[in-house]
Amino acid sequence: MNSVTTIDYMTVTSKENAEKELIPIEKLKDYLIWREKEFIEKYHGIRYNTENDNYTSLKATLENDLPLIAIVNSTLLNWDSKASHPWILKIKIKYDGSENNGFPDEETYQLMDLFEDKISEELKDYEGYLNVGRETADSERFVFFACNDFRKPSKVLNNLLKEFADKLEVSFDIYKDKYWRSLEQYKTN
Repeated sequence: MNSVTTIDYMTVTSKENAEKELIPIEKLKDYLIWREKEFIEKYHGIRYNTENDNYTSLKATLENDLPLIAIVNSTLLNWDSKASHPWILKIKIKYDGSENNGFPDEETYQLMDLFEDKISEELKDYEGYLNVGRETADSERFVFFACNDFRKPSKVLNNLLKEFADKLEVSFDIYKDKYWRSLEQYKTN
């Protein structure tokens, strides 16, 4: 499990084609422990409070001429210790926005906010789960959290999916994105 969560990518090649120093498989565990210690010292950056962060509202028009609104934590998007929270939790909520220019009706909007509040109650910023923002458009809402691990968010979302199964159509992905490249589109500077 440690090698799967610690190694960003791996290339298998012959000795003759190796471009860097080779690490024998029997030394891989020690090497990974050493690299993780170096990484933690360099990028350790637990955020204990996002309460005073700055938020930015972004508006755009999709190719199908429907509006898009995103609200993002611009302080987090410019944070220099992103790598300390390498897991991105991407939550997708589908709804019927056909009567409201792609946006939810008031009841659905309130229900989605309740769902997001319940996530935030379980995934607290001071425990390593940072709400980066959300995007709403074209009958879908995406909510993004940057996390310092993937286990707890998965459990929390699985439980909430059961609780809201008859109320909202929700799915989620958790993926490793050490430098939050998948969220670059929301940066404003």
